[in-house]
Amino acid sequence: MNFNPLAKLISLIFGTVISFLTWFILLVSFFGDVTIWIFRSISHSIELAFEKVHIDLSKKAQIFVRIGHHPLIYKDRSFKVGILTIALLVFGVWFLTRDLPSPKQLETRQIPQTTRIFDRNGKILFNVYEDQNRTIVSLSAVPENLKKATIATEDKDFYKHRGFDVYGIIRAARATLFQGNVQGGSTITQQLVKSVFLSPERTVSRKIKELYLAFRVETAFSKDKILEMYLNQVPYGGTAWGVSAAAQQYFGKDLKDLDLAESALLAGLPAAPTYYSPFGQNPKRALERQKFVLARMYEEHYITKADEEKAAGEELKFRRSAVDIKAPHFVMYVRDWLSQKYGDAVATHGGLKVTTTLDLGIEASAEAAVAKNIEAVKYLDVSNGAALVTRPATGEILAMVGSKDFFDEKIDGNVNVTIASRQPGSSIKPINYATALSKKLITPATVIMDVSTTFGVAGTKPYTPVNYDGQYHGPVQVRFALANSYNIPAVKVLAISGVEDMIKMAREMGITTFTDPSRYGLSLTLGGGEVKMTEMATAFGVFANDGVRQDLTPILKVEDSNGRVLEEFKPKAGKRVLSREVSFLISSILSDNGARSAAFGPFSGLTIPGKTVAVKTGTTDDKRDNWTIGYTPSFLVVTWVGNNDNHPMSQYLASGITGAAPIWNDIMKSVLKDKVNEALRVPSGVVGAQICTFTGGPVTGGCPSRFEYFLTGTQPTTTTAVRAKVWVDKVTNKIVAAGAPNAEEREEFVIVDPYSKQNFCGSCAPPPSPSPSPSPSPGH
Repeated sequence: MNFNPLAKLISLIFGTVISFLTWFILLVSFFGDVTIWIFRSISHSIELAFEKVHIDLSKKAQIFVRIGHHPLIYKDRSFKVGILTIALLVFGVWFLTRDLPSPKQLETRQIPQTTRIFDRNGKILFNVYEDQNRTIVSLSAVPENLKKATIATEDKDFYKHRGFDVYGIIRAARATLFQGNVQGGSTITQQLVKSVFLSPERTVSRKIKELYLAFRVETAFSKDKILEMYLNQVPYGGTAWGVSAAAQQYFGKDLKDLDLAESALLAGLPAAPTYYSPFGQNPKRALERQKFVLARMYEEHYITKADEEKAAGEELKFRRSAVDIKAPHFVMYVRDWLSQKYGDAVATHGGLKVTTTLDLGIEASAEAAVAKNIEAVKYLDVSNGAALVTRPATGEILAMVGSKDFFDEKIDGNVNVTIASRQPGSSIKPINYATALSKKLITPATVIMDVSTTFGVAGTKPYTPVNYDGQYHGPVQVRFALANSYNIPAVKVLAISGVEDMIKMAREMGITTFTDPSRYGLSLTLGGGEVKMTEMATAFGVFANDGVRQDLTPILKVEDSNGRVLEEFKPKAGKRVLSREVSFLISSILSDNGARSAAFGPFSGLTIPGKTVAVKTGTTDDKRDNWTIGYTPSFLVVTWVGNNDNHPMSQYLASGITGAAPIWNDIMKSVLKDKVNEALRVPSGVVGAQICTFTGGPVTGGCPSRFEYFLTGTQPTTTTAVRAKVWVDKVTNKIVAAGAPNAEEREEFVIVDPYSKQNFCGSCAPPPSPSPSPSPSPGH
């Protein structure tokens, strides 16, 4: 049977339309069924939740059930709901993508805006991008090793997907839904569109836009073209945009001359150029990242194991160039801060205007003080120094000098010592004494015997500390023990109050480096645990700020490229971690020049004429670190000297005379110049009383007296010592049994040591001192 060709065509068209409509109806109904199922599941979950709190929603929901069963809605409801669902999805996609640019704009050069960093007075510190150093190159000009390193590190399935990695999205969705952390499983294409077209905030809507644009880019360009644009447009740190500029900036080479090791380092930078920069404050991060890239290349079979090991062991030679930058350690610190807060792309080329807390005048004075004084003590095998100036009441950083010279490669000058972990020596002692004072285990008048003492702690070797001067000082009251930084009394105080309680107090005051208490023993009070200068500044700021902790901040204001304020610093109340009264007692002791004169003399570098300044020094037992920390209510200065490679300084370095103290003195004099003296204010919970100079108790007949401060209720009311006839060894001045050889009977003040609970002669002369040891314990 023959059919008319026209009839055949009509039949074919009609069949096609019917098939399409059938497929369309089924698809729409499927969407409707899924939507209805989701709606029912949510409704059922809500109903169960209300039933648990005895609320019956079934009656209240009847009106909605009746409406839902109306023929206009209920009949063919799957199709109707499906149409509505698809319409909403189409509208949602249109709404989210309506303002998105055309992918073709990727072929137009994107000009990033310079992020500018200023001091608090509007003086420019650094233009993060003074110009955009970019040379466009074709993909054929990029070494194979660099292309492979980039793909292995950033997107191993680049040539397989269509713009996004399904497995990466699932991984990111899991982190977003179950960990509350919006993450990305970004491909090279996504990173390209994100860096060119989108803002850096981590939101679901931005991620949808990113996926949509990535898909459109994949349909508009070939894979090789996308990789070429990526390698030319992403930032590699500094002023380097694209791989060609990066090769010149870091190695002074053309792209074609890069070897495997150099290519691997460059390929690792785009993920976080500031963080991984070999010119940053922690160059080790760049090498660790390079080794990661090489390992990924081996895993993806781009190189052999021998190639990986050879490249990882190669010594890279970087190109250094002078940079117009003021307060470089602080600027790098701020850049890291901005990168963590806003992402590296915005921090480095987002056109931000950043007003910092830094005072360039104070910074310049601090830099000069560090450089001058380090030069003066080179003969003591001291190569480096650092300083930090803060405002205790607000936590603002006024100056940050991370080394004597940021650009001095011989001493690793770009390493910022103010955020490095170093041992504090005896500068940590005030936290120990503050802990014991808070627990009312001691008072500033408590007498502690500074005599040879061996401490036995379960599970550890016996510990016999020695004072910095190698001498014993007999009966010493807490004020003088802390002021002169005697070691043996400090260890006794820690033994009385407990290591765990000191660590807890240190954490409250801002020190995070003391972790597991079981790692530390009684030597903790002599500097046996590492700390950071920034955290010591926070902790001592508690004393300066009447017991209130203020965390450090480098930022006053951040504005975007349109002048919109993203954030602005406003002083906060802070957290009280120490009583006003204990803070006063510590400050009173540390500012008492007379109390510390036995160790430092009356005219040491720890005094600022006409000013009340609390100050503490610290030197590690092996002379690897030397500190001075001092403050008024308005300014706090931390200084350090040592060697970045941690080799010991000369044993002739004397804390309070050479080392960190002269730097501290110069800076403190400068910041306090023309400032009104801020005398300590006695809190209402502190009382003063006359006490016996020998015993620390009430004044009794024949005992000279002195004035002391106490927490209310802890002042001595009953005698802590009496005159008694005792037998005293003529050589050691120790109380011995009656009639003992080489002893005589005398009438003396007898006291009880709070640690050993033994009787000692409080009014006897100190016992003879042993010869100074060649390597004394942590010093003052």
